[in-house]
Amino acid sequence: MSDITIHQPSAEFVKQANVSGMAAYEALCKKAETDYEGFWAEQARELLSWKTPFTKVLDESNAPFFKWFEDGTLNASYNCLDRNIEKGLGDKTAIIFEADGGEVTKATYSQLLAKTCQYANALKSVGVKKGDRVMIYISMSIEGVAAMQACARIGATHSVVFGGFSAQSLRDRIEDTGAVAIITADQQVRGGKHLPLKAIVDEAMTLGGCDSVKNVLVVKRTGGDIAMVAGRDQWLGELADKQATTCEPEWVGAEHPLFLLYTSGSTGKPKGVQHSTGGYLLHAALTTKWTFDLKDNDVFWCTADIGWVTGHTYITYGPLALGGTEIVFEGVPTYPDAGRFWKMIQDHKVSIFYTAPTAIRSLIKAAEANDAVHPKSYDLSSLRLLGSVGEPINPAAWEWYYKHVGGSRCPIVDTFWQTETGGHMITPLPGVTPMVPGSCTLPFPGIQAAVVDEAGHEMPNGQGGILVVKRPWPSMIRTIWGDPDRFVKSYYPEEFKGKYYLAGDGAIRDEKTGYFTITGRIDDVLNVSGHRMGTMEIESALVSCTELVAEAAVVGRPDDTTGEAICAFVVLKRSRPTGDEAKAIAKILRDHVGKEIGPIAKPKDIRFGDNLPKTRSGKIMRRLLRSLAKNEAITQDTSTLENPAILDQLTDNH
Repeated sequence: MSDITIHQPSAEFVKQANVSGMAAYEALCKKAETDYEGFWAEQARELLSWKTPFTKVLDESNAPFFKWFEDGTLNASYNCLDRNIEKGLGDKTAIIFEADGGEVTKATYSQLLAKTCQYANALKSVGVKKGDRVMIYISMSIEGVAAMQACARIGATHSVVFGGFSAQSLRDRIEDTGAVAIITADQQVRGGKHLPLKAIVDEAMTLGGCDSVKNVLVVKRTGGDIAMVAGRDQWLGELADKQATTCEPEWVGAEHPLFLLYTSGSTGKPKGVQHSTGGYLLHAALTTKWTFDLKDNDVFWCTADIGWVTGHTYITYGPLALGGTEIVFEGVPTYPDAGRFWKMIQDHKVSIFYTAPTAIRSLIKAAEANDAVHPKSYDLSSLRLLGSVGEPINPAAWEWYYKHVGGSRCPIVDTFWQTETGGHMITPLPGVTPMVPGSCTLPFPGIQAAVVDEAGHEMPNGQGGILVVKRPWPSMIRTIWGDPDRFVKSYYPEEFKGKYYLAGDGAIRDEKTGYFTITGRIDDVLNVSGHRMGTMEIESALVSCTELVAEAAVVGRPDDTTGEAICAFVVLKRSRPTGDEAKAIAKILRDHVGKEIGPIAKPKDIRFGDNLPKTRSGKIMRRLLRSLAKNEAITQDTSTLENPAILDQLTDNH
């Protein structure tokens, strides 16, 4: 490790930290090792308010369908709102919302509770009840957070779909969840543009399979022109205004599904990841307290969208469960210019900032080209802690972030976790861990992570392998909605005797420090700007353009800004195009993928060939495609290829 810089947290930070010093961290880990259930039970009693206290901690009798705190009852919304007001925090700001155009609206805990109750009563008034699924398709807003909290309040299970997903993606999720209602907005505002939401919901409803939906409740954001279907669509504001500002919480068992969130798998359709109420909320609160060191006077800003798990755990639930103040931002980091994040940190005196490596890398590019949007042109002295999420951060971006944004004084928590894990799994603790750029360092207390080989044997430090978690933990995925077999196959595979949770990532531990570094997915899932995309999903979308495409294969290649870029190799039902014609067809295919999945899935590179490189048994040689995508010289044996000339064809990018 001689060539690696190690950054120590400052003595001042350590002194004030919620977990202070390595000895405190080791004591927590030791406690979890010697009395696993006792460790988690203590945290659950301390951090959450229970209507009925639990007597059972962990039930492993039906592994891998684990249960935590199952005989306890609670309500997530009560834990985030009412109890903070009961503690005297009613007038404290819960959310500082900044709109795309810069307008700022604040909501106190009392105001957020009143809005949540009105939304909860509005849902009840149209017949939504405990156990029903509600789809939320909305942009970043106070209304979006209140809609999620309102579902939790009445015991309905929410499923948020990111506002950048297409009508087809939305339809698939409506059908899979059997949602009875959708909460959406007329439009969303991003980067100065008004973009459709309600029109996409309308389109999704025409694609079939959405008969379960009885009500569409629409938030008025822009006042843009939209169609309203009589008997189905209503303005949520008008309906909510008629409702009481109080609503008794529905007390649910700890295992009650709080939400479903869809994530890309390596095969086929997206997986509905099901999360519980008690175990999930515990980890959301605990990681906010320890990883982010949240204090009463902090202004916490997680830049993720509520359509992703990061926005669930570190906007809607974690900070509010601790009575924190947080920023919700509607816009994009580059509008009106690439100094937007830094200006907002300055304006709102943000103390904890949590964002994705992709955003950091694109802002580095902009800052180096223009001093006016460089972090040094803003007052960022309020910052005390930085975080990174979504994908591993490369050491150069880490160093820039540390130096230019954090003024070389703020620890960076480089957090590894997944939609399925509910909260941080491996991360530095800011008052504990010496930081190594590019490494997510050590497991969170109570999380038993390991690196194993294909047979499940632990690997010695310094040798790469597969990342697993050896024991169940409270916020883990409970099942894949409606598909328990796929859950077992995906996460508790036979090769590990069903004992270990398979994260789907490769990892290596440093020989000396034991620090973890994530080395990338072991399956065909790409990480584009921190968003997981299944190669299979994109291939299916390309092939669904039936009039043009005969066959397609998708791989990832490294990209300086987005981490990974999508590279598609396509065989058409006609002769191979070249020049302008190839460009025009590539555009048609990109737009088609955008329509099927969403703009984020559009391939960066499209290459045409007369066929794809295959083995004699007909398997696509993906490894070869990965080399072609990176423009590497082909060193593999290609003698088995039917038509070696296609390798040249597949190097042309459109």
